[in-house]
Amino acid sequence: MHLGISYISSLLKRHGHRTRLAVLCPSYPRKSQILLKQVIGDFAPRLICYTAVSTQYDFIARVAAHIAKCNPEIYQMIGGPHASLNPEDVITGPFDALCVSEGEFPTLELISRLEADPGGVPSGIANLWIKREGEVERNPPRPFLKDLDSLPFPDREIWMEWLVPLPNPRYAVLLGRGCPFECTYCSNHALKRLAVGPYVRYRLPDSILAEIQDLVTRCPTVNEIYLEVETIGLNREWILDLCAKLETFNGGRRRPVSFGTNIRVTPNCDFSDIFAFMSRANFSFINIGLESGSERVRRDILRRNYSNEDVIRTVTQARAQGLRVSLFNLIGIPGEMVADFELTVRMNRICRPDWHNTSIFYPYPGTQLHLLCKNSGLLGDRFRKEGVERSSAILDLPEFPRSEIEKKYVWFDYSIYKGFKPLHRILPSVAQAKLRRFPRFLNLIRRVRACINKLKIADGSNKESVIKS
Repeated sequence: MHLGISYISSLLKRHGHRTRLAVLCPSYPRKSQILLKQVIGDFAPRLICYTAVSTQYDFIARVAAHIAKCNPEIYQMIGGPHASLNPEDVITGPFDALCVSEGEFPTLELISRLEADPGGVPSGIANLWIKREGEVERNPPRPFLKDLDSLPFPDREIWMEWLVPLPNPRYAVLLGRGCPFECTYCSNHALKRLAVGPYVRYRLPDSILAEIQDLVTRCPTVNEIYLEVETIGLNREWILDLCAKLETFNGGRRRPVSFGTNIRVTPNCDFSDIFAFMSRANFSFINIGLESGSERVRRDILRRNYSNEDVIRTVTQARAQGLRVSLFNLIGIPGEMVADFELTVRMNRICRPDWHNTSIFYPYPGTQLHLLCKNSGLLGDRFRKEGVERSSAILDLPEFPRSEIEKKYVWFDYSIYKGFKPLHRILPSVAQAKLRRFPRFLNLIRRVRACINKLKIADGSNKESVIKS
């Protein structure tokens, strides 16, 4: 569930506007076109807003061009990180406007102007680049939204028709925005330069708790909530206050809610007190970004300055408090060699994560590593190709060929868990990694799972009715 879209929708609804969500799929362009035509016919929007990552941008631009041809009366705007970091390229597309940086209040101002003057062309809206009479009006940025708690809770209702039904769904609650670190593969370092004011902002614990209480009231079956934030460990006083409130919240519940979150390892870090408070608040797991087991790759290429001992100590401290641990890994980084990858395998075997999130490096436009890849001539014909993001290798590195990157990616589970898990638990993950390169097949699997989940939910409801009777 995309929280950025959800916050924009909730703010528009607070001010009396109606919203409707359409989730499009590049793997099914014709079906997506028909779907959007149906939504437009049913909803009759005055404004259509798009967001897309770089590999989906060309598809979204084709969709917008089709809408501009068939429904020229509909105003179209695009936003999100890709558009914000590449505005000069994106504004040449079929969109009437482009939102740079945060979009809640610019979108509200835009739709208010469109409704007040249906035949006019909006002008002077901060954060928006607007096409006017063949020219582009590049309006200045507005400061980053300082008080995140001034926004209404994100609109989750618009997602209900799109989410795969689950017997025990997991929801996400946003704790803050922005990241103080400047990892070269990430866009945060560029996004924070798009506007003025504090980029790293945290919500008040009382507001976070109020949203969690609202969420469990609306969705009584929820038993796990992911607390979304770049890293939860920056402000100890804040996290300890939040954990104390979550502990009190769970103390009054018959079935406590469990939580998970991200934490960034830093040099000589000691999270033992934080993990103790998290355990008492019923946190069940944490995500840790290892990225590479090679300290050289982390330090010199990714700009992540911590030692392997720092990672091991953090994992050990988390496990001592009963927290499960997941590791983020990145393969195929420019400058990485096979020997560096073997260090990543070694660190995973030492830490033995309960699960992992492993991706093949993708050079997102606007990041420092994208510029490095571009200047080094590493971007080939697979760059920006739909369906290859994070699951297929874009780069063919001198010391780590593309075929070898993809082979290591597919067999990563086997490499790190052999001897620790039986083969029948490892090989399905290997097969799944292989199939990620075939989006249509994965979509078919998701559909089958959705049908199975619906049957499980229906069966559970019938059993509950029988028990009540």
